[in-house]
Parts: sequence; structure tokens; C-alpha cells
Amino acid sequence: MNFKNAKELLEICEKENLPISSVMFQRELAMEQASEEEILAQMHKVWNTMKDSAVLPLKKPLTSVGGLIGGESRLFYEHSAQNSFLCGKVLEKAITYSLAVLEVNASMGVIVAAPTAGSSGIVPGLLLSLQEQYDFSDEDMISALFNAGAVGYLAMRNATVAGAVGGCQAEVGIASAMAASALVELLKGTPKQCLNAASTVLMNMLGLVCDPVGGLVEYPCQLRNAAGVSNALTAAAISLSHVPQLIPFDEMLAAMYSVGKRLPTELRETALGGCAVTPSGCNACKR
Repeated sequence: MNFKNAKELLEICEKENLPISSVMFQRELAMEQASEEEILAQMHKVWNTMKDSAVLPLKKPLTSVGGLIGGESRLFYEHSAQNSFLCGKVLEKAITYSLAVLEVNASMGVIVAAPTAGSSGIVPGLLLSLQEQYDFSDEDMISALFNAGAVGYLAMRNATVAGAVGGCQAEVGIASAMAASALVELLKGTPKQCLNAASTVLMNMLGLVCDPVGGLVEYPCQLRNAAGVSNALTAAAISLSHVPQLIPFDEMLAAMYSVGKRLPTELRETALGGCAVTPSGCNACKR
């Protein structure tokens, strides 16, 4: 079960007739040398932490350490309720929760880096929205997290999830790919459809720079998490409709990594380019 790339993962899924989540679970059992109960307990803790961070700011808005964000999730939540869900219930809830998690992160609260702090709102935002809309059990969500974990593992093994190395395409992009793949499995898609969705996400976010205002993981990170759940939902819907993906996930991951390494230093988390050097961005952090 110790797959090194998406091609090997798909071969195992097909040979054993297993979903990605099951293969990843078996890998964790072998690699961690822990019992099934221990592995599942760890993932339940992850899921509960994700849920808590997605709803906390809706009850009590939080202000970030840098003062650049705070209260956005409740504003969006209240607006959605009054305007009959302009983007549809699943997406609007996902956006609400993704904004909320970034508020918790930026106010030094407890979040799950999935795969990073700056992209931590996407996986919980989309999965919690789906659970509420389709009445999935917590056990269903745990399986989805193993699926998402497989995509994150492949990215970390074969590319990067660090904005300082590959730009925001490596953070928000990979988080969105994880969420898209998990969504497809939840809705009974095949392992190939899962990875096709992940590939489509990276294609759509290829070249996204990392340019935090003031060098803080607050802005525009929070809004990009909202864009990430939108991208993940779109890619999953495309894949589930059997629209083909020309470029396999392994190749798209390599392309993302190559593009990221070619981004200038100013656009890789140094706050020396992009949004970070706009007049308003500089004024917001008193530079």
C-alpha cells in the first residue's frame, strides 16, 4: 500500500477494488504501526477540530493578530441567509466555513493545517457543508479525510505544499485538490474521477502567487480559501459528469511544482510583490 505517486495509487485501487480512502487507511496502519482504533481516534480528533474552527467565529467574531481580518465569516453568513443563497447552499456554506477557519487561524486559535495554516479553511469548509447538506455521518467524513490525506501526501512527496517554495498554488491549490478528491469519493465517484478532479483544480490555479499583506497569513489568504472551495466544487462536478481530464494528476503536480520554482522570489511568501506592495496593502499594515 506504500504508493509513491498517483499512478501507483490507482493501480492499487483497481487491483484491490478499493476506494482511495481505504488504501490510505491501510497505508497509515502500516506506516504508523498503530491499531485501527488509534488511527481512527486520531482522525476523529482532526475532524472535530475542523468542525469547531469552522463555526466558532460565527458565534463570536475574532480579530486577527495583524488586524487585517475579523468578522468576515459572520458577515457572509448573515448576507447569505438574507439573499436566498446566491451561489447555492453547498457553496455558500463552504465559503462561510472557509472564511471562519482562517479567522481562527489568524487569531492564534486551534486549526488543522490541511495541508497548511494558510489553506486550512478549504477542506473543512467544503466537507462540513456537504455533511450538513447531504446528511453524511462523521464516519463518512473520516473516510473523506483519508482520501484528502492521500492527495496531500502525494503533493508533499512529489512536489510542495509551501507557499515559500511554490506560491499559493501549492497551498490553496493543493488544499482545493484534496477537497475536490474527497468530495468525488463521497458522492460515489471512482478513484480515477477523484484524481481527475484534483488535477483539474491544479490546472485552474496554476501560477497563483503567494503575496501576504504585511507578511501575515491573513489577507488575501482568507479570500483565496473561499475561492478554493469554489474551485474544488467546480472540479468535482466536472469530474463526476465524466468530462475527461487530459492531464493525469502526477503530470499536473509536476507542472505545478515546475511553475512554482520559476516564480520570482517576490511572489513566494516574501511580501515583496503582488497584493503586499499595493498602496492600500502597505497602508493597512502601516508600511
